[in-house]
Amino acid sequence: MRILTFTSLFPDSTRPNFCIFVYQRMAHVARRPGNAVTVVAPVPYVPFWIPGTKARQYRSIPKREQFGDLLVYHPRYPFLPKIAMPLHGFCMFLGVYALVRRLAKEGIDCIDAHFVYPDGFAAVLLGKRLDLPVVVSARGTDIDVYPKMAAVRPLLKWAVRHADRLIGVSRSLSETMIELGASASRLRTIGNGVDRNRFYPVDCQAARQQLDVPDNQRVILAVGALAPHKGHQLLISAFGELKRRSEGMRLYIAGEGSFRAALEQQIRELGLQNDVVLLGSVANGQLRYWYSAADVSCLASSREGWANVLLESMACGTPVVATSVGGNAEVIVSQEVGLLVENNVPAIAEALRSALQRHWDRERIAAFGRQRSWDVVAEEVDQCLAEVAGAPRLEVRS
Repeated sequence: MRILTFTSLFPDSTRPNFCIFVYQRMAHVARRPGNAVTVVAPVPYVPFWIPGTKARQYRSIPKREQFGDLLVYHPRYPFLPKIAMPLHGFCMFLGVYALVRRLAKEGIDCIDAHFVYPDGFAAVLLGKRLDLPVVVSARGTDIDVYPKMAAVRPLLKWAVRHADRLIGVSRSLSETMIELGASASRLRTIGNGVDRNRFYPVDCQAARQQLDVPDNQRVILAVGALAPHKGHQLLISAFGELKRRSEGMRLYIAGEGSFRAALEQQIRELGLQNDVVLLGSVANGQLRYWYSAADVSCLASSREGWANVLLESMACGTPVVATSVGGNAEVIVSQEVGLLVENNVPAIAEALRSALQRHWDRERIAAFGRQRSWDVVAEEVDQCLAEVAGAPRLEVRS
C-alpha cells in the first residue's frame, strides 16, 4: 500500500521532538510488509524580511529531507497568522496541490492526514481533486478547541463529513466528531503507542547520577510544552503546597514554550527557585532517564487527546498523576499504575502527596506501559487505511 501522510504536525531536522508521535506511528506503518510511506509536511511561507525566531526557523526547514525512515517534503504555502484562520485550509491546499498531484501520478493508494483543521480539510480537498481516499486523524486541539470558533466550525464539520475514514486518538475525540456530523461507521478509535526500544526502566540511582539529580530528594517530573493548557502553573502551585508540609522534594519540568516567562515569575513569587527546575527541551531519546529518576510524573492538563507522556512514564516504571480529561482515563485504567484527579491545585497536591508516600510495583507498571507498542498501533492503523485503499489486510504482529 502506497500511503501519503499529510500533516504540518511532523518533526523535521530543526525540530526533531516536534510531534514525534506522528512520525512514530507512520514509521511503524511503513515497516509493515507491502507498505511505503511518503510524507508531505507543509510549512508556512515566511518572506526573508520578516524577523523573529519562528520566522527564521520556518525558513531553515529544508524543502525535502530524510527524517528517520521516511522521506519528507516541506512545500510552502501562503498564510497570514491570526487573521486568516478560516482560509488556512484553502491556503494549505493551494500550496501543496502541485506537489501532491505529481506524487499521485507516481502512485498513491490513500492519503493519511493528521489534525482535522486545517490539515484534514486540505487533505479532503486534495482527495476530491485527485480522486484519492482520505483518512483523517483527530489529535486534540482540532476537536477540543476549534469547533468553538464560529468561522472554523463549518469547515471542520465539512472535513469530518467528507473524509472516507476518521480516526480519533481517544474515545472522547471520537464522540465529539460524531456530534460534529461524522458517521460512526466511518470512525475508528486508535490510541497512540510507546516506543519500547526508547522507553524502558533504567536503574533509578544510575539515572539520577547521570542527570545530576540528588539521591536524597523525592522527585516529581512533568513533561510537556510550556503552554497554559498543560497546567504546569497548577502543578507548581501544588508543589508549593507540598513543600510547605514536607522538605526533601524537587520538581523538574521538561519542555519549552511561550509560557516559560510566566512560569519563571510564578516560581520566583513562590520562592521555589531552588526546588523547581525548568529543564527546557529534552531529547526524546533522553526522557527515559528522567522518567526513571522520578518517583512520580504528573500531567496537569486542562485538555488532552491521547497524552504520550503517560505511556512513556509507565513504560519506564514510573507511576503517573494526571487530570481526568480527554483520553487520560483510557490510559490510566487502574490505580495500580497511576492516579486520576480533578483539575485543581488541592486535588493535584493531595494526589502527589499520596503517590509519593505509596509503594508502587514499578515492574508491573513498566509491563503495563509497554503493552501498547507502536507496532500494535501500526497494525490497527494499517487495517483502517487498507479499508479505504482496497488493499488486502495483513495480520502481522511483532
